Amino acid sequence: MGRQPDHQGGAPMPNPYEVAVYYFPNYHIDPRNEEWHGAGWTEWNLVKAATPRFPGHQQPKIPLWGYQDESDPRVAEQQIAAAADHGVTSFIYDWYWYDDQPFLQRALEEGFMQAANNDRLKFSLMWANHDWVNIFPLKRSTDVTLLTKGPTPRESFDRATDYVIEKYFSHPSYWRVDGKLYFSLYELGSLIKGLGGVEQTREALLAFRERVRQAGLGELNLNAVVWGIQILPTESKIQDPKRLVEALGFDSVTSYVWIHHTPLDGYPTVSYPEYAKTSIDYWDVLQGEHSLPYYPNVSMGWDSTPRTTQSDTHANVGYPYTPVLVDNTPEHFKEALRAVKDYLDRGHLTTPIVTVNSWNEWTEGSYLEPDTVNGLGYLEAIQAVFGVRK
Repeated sequence: MGRQPDHQGGAPMPNPYEVAVYYFPNYHIDPRNEEWHGAGWTEWNLVKAATPRFPGHQQPKIPLWGYQDESDPRVAEQQIAAAADHGVTSFIYDWYWYDDQPFLQRALEEGFMQAANNDRLKFSLMWANHDWVNIFPLKRSTDVTLLTKGPTPRESFDRATDYVIEKYFSHPSYWRVDGKLYFSLYELGSLIKGLGGVEQTREALLAFRERVRQAGLGELNLNAVVWGIQILPTESKIQDPKRLVEALGFDSVTSYVWIHHTPLDGYPTVSYPEYAKTSIDYWDVLQGEHSLPYYPNVSMGWDSTPRTTQSDTHANVGYPYTPVLVDNTPEHFKEALRAVKDYLDRGHLTTPIVTVNSWNEWTEGSYLEPDTVNGLGYLEAIQAVFGVRK
């Protein structure tokens, strides 16, 4: 459970809700990014270069804390403190493994895990096992360049999960759901393709579970991210996800972002309050489609225009050239959070969990980190709805 200080400043009080926020770790230098994009490149380059793509478009977004290096433990300490102070209980790190080695891991390993206050926040992993394509930025009407493949064969899968067991699972701040280590997988199609089929994938996941037990770490809560709308150019929609997650032996399902389920009908903008209502109504649909527990998702916004070539004319021609959610104010975000709290209070889940997109998807317009327009407003919305009262 998340922890918050009580009114007396003594022993922390448990937060009855788990507010688990996705964390996209592309805001530190990585050697492969430098190979692909040049020395010193991080995704901050795209944030800084963003421009308004249509009248009234609010770009660029400017981080209130500056363009920080998230692999610095002092930066991680600031992030952890702000998150924990406002009712966030866990970061779910987007985690990558390409060409038989980790990628973008320094934010977690050198930042969060070295932070002096990392006992204040839990962390877990979502293996973002999709193809890594060059959308940094993407020129309109061009073929997408594949930089490295997402599907992982069995030998590399075993090495990746051994790395996870050794590097992360024994950490005292690793998040457990109902006593089980939470480990999420983003793209089931890529997983199955790499492992050679459904039965082979089930066997690989069972072997993963057994190696966790042998390490003395208990059981896994294997979580599948489910979605029905393709976003990234090489993603593919899964047919009959209920049957598939059951066949593979998963324990729970959730979502990464609203636009995986609800189309953005309109251009160049879509109203966040109206879109939120449609997305909120879909939680019951998703739970009804699955026999496993579904952890509902709340998204703060959507604006992928920073990943477009800024000199190209913007149009609704496919990711990242998509409509933009507008009027996603902290107050309207708070209304969505109130709706998910009401949903959780119905008692569907043993542990009431909501996943939130996201801590820092700056180039997709979905971030809780403070900016120069709304300050700490989005974090204050979480505090108002989920934070334990002092």
